Amino acid sequence: MILAVDTSLGTTVAVVDADGRTLAEASTPDPLGHAEVIGDLLAQVVRPGITHVVAGMGPGPFTGLRIGIAAARAFALGRGAPLIPIPSHFAIALDASADGPFAVVTDARRREIAVSVFDGVDADGIPALVRPTRLEKRGVELDEPVHETTELSAAALARVGARAIAAGRVLADAEPLYLRSPDVVQPGAPKRVSS
Repeated sequence: MILAVDTSLGTTVAVVDADGRTLAEASTPDPLGHAEVIGDLLAQVVRPGITHVVAGMGPGPFTGLRIGIAAARAFALGRGAPLIPIPSHFAIALDASADGPFAVVTDARRREIAVSVFDGVDADGIPALVRPTRLEKRGVELDEPVHETTELSAAALARVGARAIAAGRVLADAEPLYLRSPDVVQPGAPKRVSS
C-alpha cells in the first residue's frame, strides 16, 4: 500500500493498494492551515501495511509544501518506508483527459500561475512532461489547451508514485519545487561602527 501526502494546493492524503485502487482519501481544499489539519487527515486514512510514502513536491507555496513534505518524511521515517518524491502536477495530469499536449495550471499567488505541459502518458503509464514547470503572469496566453485546477487528488499522486516505483524511475529529487525564492532571507553582516 502507498500513502500519498500533498499540500501544494489544499491538504490531501490518500492510501492506494498495489493495483492503484483507492482505499482511503481525505482532503480539505483550504489553501491555508495545512499544519492544523494534516494530522487529522492522516489519522483518517492510515492503515497497517503501508510500504511506501509519496510526497507531493509542488509547485506550491513555500510554507504549505514544507508542511506536507515534512509530514510525509516523518511518516516514512517512522515506518521505515521509502519516500518517493513526485511533482504535484503529475497527479493533475494523470486525472486530466486530454488529447495532445495540454498545460496543467495552478495558482502560484502574486498574480502568477505555475504551468507544466504534458502530452499523454509514456510507456510506463506516467504523464509525459514535455515542458518543465515554470512561472507565468496570470492572464498570459498559452499555446496549449489549459487544465486549470484548485484541487489535487492524493490518490492520483499515489498512482503516479506506484507507476514510478514499478518502472524504477525517479521523477523528482528531494528538493521541493518552489519556483521562487522564499521571502525571508539571511540578514547581511552587521554594519561597522566608526568612532
